[in-house]
Amino acid sequence: MYGNNLGIYIHVPFCISKCPYCDFYSVVPENLESYTHSICREIEKWGRKSDKIVNTIYFGGGTPSLLSCNVIGKIIECIHENFNVLNPEITMEVNPADYAFVDFKELKNFGLSRVSLGAQSVCDEELKKLGRRHKKNDIVMTLDSLRKANIDNISLDLMLGIPVQTIDSIETFINFCKINEIKHVSAYLLKIEKGTKFYANREKLSLPNDDESADIYEYTVRCLENKGYFQYEISNFSMPGFESRHNLKYWNLEEYIGIGPSAHSLFEGKRFYYKNSLRDFLINPEICFEGNCDSREEYCMLRLRLADGINANLYKKKFGTDIPEIYFQRAKKYISAGLVDVDKNGIYLTKKGFLLSNTIIGEI
Repeated sequence: MYGNNLGIYIHVPFCISKCPYCDFYSVVPENLESYTHSICREIEKWGRKSDKIVNTIYFGGGTPSLLSCNVIGKIIECIHENFNVLNPEITMEVNPADYAFVDFKELKNFGLSRVSLGAQSVCDEELKKLGRRHKKNDIVMTLDSLRKANIDNISLDLMLGIPVQTIDSIETFINFCKINEIKHVSAYLLKIEKGTKFYANREKLSLPNDDESADIYEYTVRCLENKGYFQYEISNFSMPGFESRHNLKYWNLEEYIGIGPSAHSLFEGKRFYYKNSLRDFLINPEICFEGNCDSREEYCMLRLRLADGINANLYKKKFGTDIPEIYFQRAKKYISAGLVDVDKNGIYLTKKGFLLSNTIIGEI
């Protein structure tokens, strides 16, 4: 059911400073040698438990670009030594502020083939409001370094609904992507999370309301598609053939092993994660069990995040049965509102439906 391929996710929990909107687990860089040793130790452990083919490797964070090239290379080599690896897509998240310290040519020699750049905006005023370490020029310089290293599979993050943002600045960002031949864009609406500085100061922030956020999202989708980026998932857009192979594993309910503090996994029908503690990961890397994967229901919930939705042929190939009729019945009540499309081939959320995806997916 899960196929013969496997993804490896490496969580790098280090950040020089905490962005005011971020609620991900992160700490200041420390114990880097011990961290690297622990990552490799866990890679060796998991490698003994699987003979599947690793075809994606993803370094996320935190800030992976704070690690030295030698450390990244050592981890990649360790994965090759302990797993069956074939033609992998190797992605690394990069903070544009770190471009001067990252040797992309060396990383390409280690197999790096894709970079996800945490741009968020190309407006310095917006970046300042977001508490980012970088400016637009750092993004420009990073792209220049990537070109010189012959790495052209690049994704840029775009944050929507942020303080002082305008429609013009969103269009400027998308034009910047097109001019620089960016292959992939991840566009997210800002969500104010508890425990963040933005949450503590939420009354003072000048943020769009829900209707305005919906307008911003719909405008962004139209603008990206006009520039040749097709929407293949709620928040993800790409040029044809440049979808994130690793992230598609999540939405297609394929197996992946996450290694590092707070990293999550889906492996052998079970979901589990490491504790949100660097100290525990270094000393006693305990796995916390989330539960068994309810494969058919989870598959449908995740697939509805994709533009091609729950496909009847793919569902039958994966599970040997048809999509449950009750799903079609529940979905049809959203057709008249323009939120869902239904036909003999499956169930799909419309672009308008993506805005209400959590509610609609739960109902279906």
